[in-house]
Amino acid sequence: MMCRLRWLALAAALSLLTGCGTSGDFGRVRTSLVGDDTHAWMGPAAAPGPATSLVWKHQLTDDERTMRDLAYPLIEPPYDRNKWYSVIGEVGAGSRQWPYPDRSAYASRLFTTAYRSQTARYNRLLEDIRNDVMRIDPFFNMARYVGQMDSKREKAMAYVPRLTAEERANTLQRMAENRNIALWVQGALQERAASYRVALERMVIAAPSPVAAEAERALTLLQQRISGYSV
Repeated sequence: MMCRLRWLALAAALSLLTGCGTSGDFGRVRTSLVGDDTHAWMGPAAAPGPATSLVWKHQLTDDERTMRDLAYPLIEPPYDRNKWYSVIGEVGAGSRQWPYPDRSAYASRLFTTAYRSQTARYNRLLEDIRNDVMRIDPFFNMARYVGQMDSKREKAMAYVPRLTAEERANTLQRMAENRNIALWVQGALQERAASYRVALERMVIAAPSPVAAEAERALTLLQQRISGYSV
């Protein structure tokens, strides 16, 4: 059922791509192209296992849904944003290098994309780094809250009478999904910072510019913010 809904959302989204762009505010796919549970696939993708075959009879909580929505831009390769096929990634379809793209892929895309000047290329790097810096706090604040609710959920199971094996397995699976999504984002951010470093080093060699110092400061800030969170 989830797969069918995913592909229906994909088909509807692709039918709109010709007449209008895919991007809304802050580089996100427009809300008219995606549904409330567009990123629900991230849970089973982050925590595969025998329990994933069991049917979870409750929807994602509002906080779990928000956590996944905030997580996706931090695992999506920056160079795929605003592309016609970005909706495919949003619904978890298509061929992707999960969990992390190759570190050199970002630099390769940056250098093969046509820009009018090297300054424009540096500015793209700066924009991607700064966007990630802005996304970090909202995601990890929500992930922390979801983790706190999962701790209460785990304790509550001990007091629920006649809890079935299926209900217990499904609850543990949901908790594992939430935890692993946070770990996924943390690892993706570390890999992303490394890919930005590769790109910056290549750009300094190819086209030295005073803007490189600004990019270096932005990247240092990103790395500091990443190291400030542990899951």
